[in-house]
Amino acid sequence: MSSSTVEVKITPPVGTIVLSRPEAANAINRAMVDDLRQALGDLYLEKQVRAVILTGVGDVFSAGVDMAELAADQAQAADDPAWRHQQWGEQADDLGDLIGEMLAFPKPMIAAVNGPVSGLGVALLMASDLILACDAAELSVPDARYGLVAGVVAPLLAYRAGAAAAARLAVVGQTFDAAEAHRLGIYHELVKHDLLWARGMEVGQQCAGAAPQAVNLTKRLLMETVGEKLLTDLASGAIATATARTTEAASEGLKAHAEGREPQWE
Repeated sequence: MSSSTVEVKITPPVGTIVLSRPEAANAINRAMVDDLRQALGDLYLEKQVRAVILTGVGDVFSAGVDMAELAADQAQAADDPAWRHQQWGEQADDLGDLIGEMLAFPKPMIAAVNGPVSGLGVALLMASDLILACDAAELSVPDARYGLVAGVVAPLLAYRAGAAAAARLAVVGQTFDAAEAHRLGIYHELVKHDLLWARGMEVGQQCAGAAPQAVNLTKRLLMETVGEKLLTDLASGAIATATARTTEAASEGLKAHAEGREPQWE
């Protein structure tokens, strides 16, 4: 199974979703959000799949949100304010739905981070159950440098790794190398790049040894107890993300990025 932006492979008892936009460093655009949701739905129905690996094609996991698509949206929004509010509201809702579906997915999800991951790509990791990463998998959340708000990423980071790590990444704008991300518990295991998918398969097969209903109930229990507040926080974060895109700061940040210069903040 495949689409324009993701590939889905089934190697029972494990299914693999591959982010596949190598020409854009696997940046996440609207089509990829839709395709990821479709892939999750397909693998949910596959009884022979008992665990899912999420990885990227090439040597980059994901460059985060598609900045070119955002810049194009900004240009259209300048001419049509009504479109702006509707479009960005819908985008925020779709993204929130994807993350919610990942968190509620009844089968274990294993992120195999095959290279650098940024911004919105980090949200995909944080919505997974286990994160394996190679040595080159540096991690960053640079949204604020472009006048944007990492409204979906920040609550997930705080939930998985604590508020201090979330602030260092999303507020201070630090970049963590793989060793630092592992030390902080964001990455659960470091694996050589050429062994990453194989290790993911090993973990997936271990997961397949458990009763599916028990795994489903355990994941649900975690979300309904320690993660009870997370979905509310994600809804607030999606609103913050959409709101930030309407600001002059976002316009300047995206324009500066497209022109290859430093933004000038007022």
